[in-house]
Amino acid sequence: MSVAQRSPARTRLLDAAESMLFDRGIRATSVDELLRRAEVSAATLYAQFGSKDALVAEVLRLRLADWQAVWDQHIIAADDDTSRLLALFDALADYRDTRGAPGRWCAFLATATELPDATDDIRRILSADTELLTTRLLHFSSPLAGARAQDLADEVLMAYNGTLVAFLRGRPAAPIETGRRLAAAAVRVHSQG
Repeated sequence: MSVAQRSPARTRLLDAAESMLFDRGIRATSVDELLRRAEVSAATLYAQFGSKDALVAEVLRLRLADWQAVWDQHIIAADDDTSRLLALFDALADYRDTRGAPGRWCAFLATATELPDATDDIRRILSADTELLTTRLLHFSSPLAGARAQDLADEVLMAYNGTLVAFLRGRPAAPIETGRRLAAAAVRVHSQG
């Protein structure tokens, strides 16, 4: 590929990080491996991002925006309160199927696990992901469960987290469908009507 046909260096670095860090591991993926995959120099990495941690933060920021957009589409397409709450699982299936980044599980949970002493920027992005999940789940649980909305939101969050972890274990065979069924059962338990 000629230089004129290649993506900009920043894009290549982001693509390399996206494809390597959350499958192989942030710590297990060296800067040299990222540079080779992106076909850039160390000077380019540091000029574009300043550090590997800043590159990780930018990949997470972009992934969160992309994930939120996919989830938004499924919420908009939902035609009732239960479907809006369970849209989380539909969005997860869509994201994994269409974004070319099925990953081993979840970039945000992987980062939180691998980097307990993460930079402030990374911690803010991880918190934003958690806030997005918890706020939306509570919002969509309210019309279904009334005073027990927090209980329902917590149970759906546990079903979702279990779904993500199931990708690591390889069981059950259809984790998204199983997680969705568990969340739907929680809706039935907490339903006001």
